Amino acid sequence: MRRALAQAAPRALRALELPALLAVPAVMVATAAAGLDVTAGLTFAVAVLAVGLLFASFEASRPPLRQLMPTAVLAATAAAGRVLFAPIPDVKPVSAIAIVAGAALGRRSGFVVGAVAALVSNFFFGQGSWTPWQMYAWGLVGYLGGALSDHGALGRAWALYAWGFVSALMYGAILNGYYVLGFVRPLTWPAVVAAYAAGAPLDIVHGIATAGFLAVIWLPWGRAIRRVVAKYDLAAR
Repeated sequence: MRRALAQAAPRALRALELPALLAVPAVMVATAAAGLDVTAGLTFAVAVLAVGLLFASFEASRPPLRQLMPTAVLAATAAAGRVLFAPIPDVKPVSAIAIVAGAALGRRSGFVVGAVAALVSNFFFGQGSWTPWQMYAWGLVGYLGGALSDHGALGRAWALYAWGFVSALMYGAILNGYYVLGFVRPLTWPAVVAAYAAGAPLDIVHGIATAGFLAVIWLPWGRAIRRVVAKYDLAAR
């Protein structure tokens, strides 16, 4: 009985991944449209739960140490890269590295790389209520990068760079949503449009930078990681 439960838990968590990831934007839109006073707190809780569930799903897949090592190295590299490029506004390699991780190691590893990079780098930039949102957003970038790669959608250079650009816009949309729900009062459509318009130039720079980083690291890093995957017979997670 215990063994059956242990085997069923990973499958159940995998089945909940997509609903958990979709729940965050769904709750953001629904609560904002309803004008609920608890919008910021409720969406924050859903984001935290989504991140926790994805981490639990990765852990339940029981990755071996040799699988954890490249995931940890990429997360640390992404965090260090964000700190290194801090003097240049919105030029950061985190999205690109999370996409590479998702494509080479699996969607869950991509999520972990993006989320951990956000958490670790914020020990330099400062932790706050924005941290779970950044963890969710960058984790989602890596997760979707892995999912798209699994379906062969990133096989062409133009598709890869397009996803890099779009993923940065998606990251910006999520973080702008956090700002709007948490700090914009009264919450009106003109105020929402103004907030997103103000962030658009920064998101575009982030998108161009992400595509540029992918152009530099996709082939050499992907090739090196896949050699490790093949050598140690690692399963995508």
